[in-house]
Amino acid sequence: MSVHTWVLLRGLTRESGHWGDFPARLLRALRVQQPEARLELLDLPGNGDQHRQSSPTHVDAMMEACRAELRRRGVPPPYQVLAMSLGAMVASEWAARHPGELDGIVLINTSLRPFSAFFRRLRPSNYWSLLLLSLTRLSLRRREAKVLQMTTRLQRQPDQVIDDWVSIQRKHPVRRRNALRQLLAAARYRASLAKPEPPMLLLCSQGDSLVDWRCSQAISRAWGAPLRLHRHAGHDLPLDDGEWVARNVVDWLHVREVVGQITTPMPL
Repeated sequence: MSVHTWVLLRGLTRESGHWGDFPARLLRALRVQQPEARLELLDLPGNGDQHRQSSPTHVDAMMEACRAELRRRGVPPPYQVLAMSLGAMVASEWAARHPGELDGIVLINTSLRPFSAFFRRLRPSNYWSLLLLSLTRLSLRRREAKVLQMTTRLQRQPDQVIDDWVSIQRKHPVRRRNALRQLLAAARYRASLAKPEPPMLLLCSQGDSLVDWRCSQAISRAWGAPLRLHRHAGHDLPLDDGEWVARNVVDWLHVREVVGQITTPMPL
């Protein structure tokens, strides 16, 4: 029975600890379809375990750092990648540059040039807030509370989430310089017009106040990838409704398996 390695990537200034309990939820769901599924949680340079590194200002360099880290861990391809926001840009670049390494990618609440205008890729109402979060010396708790307000809609225990995030930032502080470098990488990234070879699923939230959900719709139309829309969640969809994300990923895998069985030629 083959091992299915899933690589999880977070977004701007976020690390693997910000997934919360989502990885456990995802793994339980995956093992219904892929009993040998395993997860590899990676941090982009400048975040998490890599917080002392300088963040690249180009998405392709972030992608190469992820590949190098998997080699260092001794985890061979192929991989399936689930990524959100900036991490989803990294996954898109990975699929374009090294398609043979990926069996599939799931992109959550991302936006890509040239498929969407800048004012949709990052809602104008959040420009000032993001700049303040990057440059000012707000207390950790105020900063994380502001991020939670901007990125979630369905939190029942916000204080607990903020406590967890404050602990993460104290352990792995993200330098302001790295936050700006990551924002620059996201702003300048331009995806290929050609559809990537690996199978792709797009998940997005209509309640996302950071990135317009129509950015995912534009990618879906340009690349012919299936799109699933959550009506109420915010930008951090796995945190707002991790069960919904996991269920849609498994449903997508099931459809791919059924279609593969139908299209496989019968032996003579």
